[in-house]
Amino acid sequence: MNMATRPVRAHMPASQLLMRHWPLLLGLAVLAVPTLIAVATGSWTGEAGVHGPIVLATGIWLFARRWQELLSIQRPGQIGIVLAILVPSLLLYVFGRAFDFLVFQALAFLGVCIAVFYASFGAEAVRRMWFPILYLGFVVPLPLWVITTLTAPMKEYVSYMATWILSHAGYPIVREGVTIYVAQYQLLVEDACAGLNSLISLTAISLFYIYILHNASWRYALFLMLWIVPVALLANLVRVMILVLITYHFGNAAAQGFLHSTAGLVMFATALLGIFVVDGVMSPVRRMLTRTPA
Repeated sequence: MNMATRPVRAHMPASQLLMRHWPLLLGLAVLAVPTLIAVATGSWTGEAGVHGPIVLATGIWLFARRWQELLSIQRPGQIGIVLAILVPSLLLYVFGRAFDFLVFQALAFLGVCIAVFYASFGAEAVRRMWFPILYLGFVVPLPLWVITTLTAPMKEYVSYMATWILSHAGYPIVREGVTIYVAQYQLLVEDACAGLNSLISLTAISLFYIYILHNASWRYALFLMLWIVPVALLANLVRVMILVLITYHFGNAAAQGFLHSTAGLVMFATALLGIFVVDGVMSPVRRMLTRTPA
């Protein structure tokens, strides 16, 4: 009996990979520096982008932990596909940079990173690393009009529910739109209190948690993702109610000072803990969804 042997393809060493693709990597670095500076001094300084540094660091770690696996499957991508991704991304980057559109600049830089990654490692690597690539998309800041559009109904919901619950608890509270009146105080439910910012941060961190712990079961991961929005909205409702109670009992100065930031931190920690609790309570569902047929 004749047995054919097939040689095992040795993967390219990291140093050789860097030498081969140094023009792409150099160009990537040239684009990375101004983009990261713009994001760090812009989006990351506000509540809407507070998750950015965490997402960037953990996203890079997701690639680093599978570096040897990526080297073992490394195969250069097709030049046509590389150009199809790289050229539009560069044009969008120039547009965003020229007209100071940080959203376009950051999104274009992510596209350039994908093109360089595909050129260096190939389609199979992109397929395997689809989640880290998608996860890094949370670094891209949302445009203001998107935030305004999405927070409008959330502000209405939070202000309505907070007023309804506290009024039934006996507090002298009414609302007009997204403005809450309690005793002699007036509180405006702003975008930060609506929950979109914390929802984005919670979604990013929860997706990271789900990917690390439940990567083997996409069905359960999807099921757990469905709980992110309700948990975030509930946590923000609790935050608004806490601020209303602080205002009523201790005055407006206390609510707008240190306790305002503290309430935000407690809210986010509560929401994150809520995801962990849901994950623990839903263990039977996880076993059912991960069960393989005999």
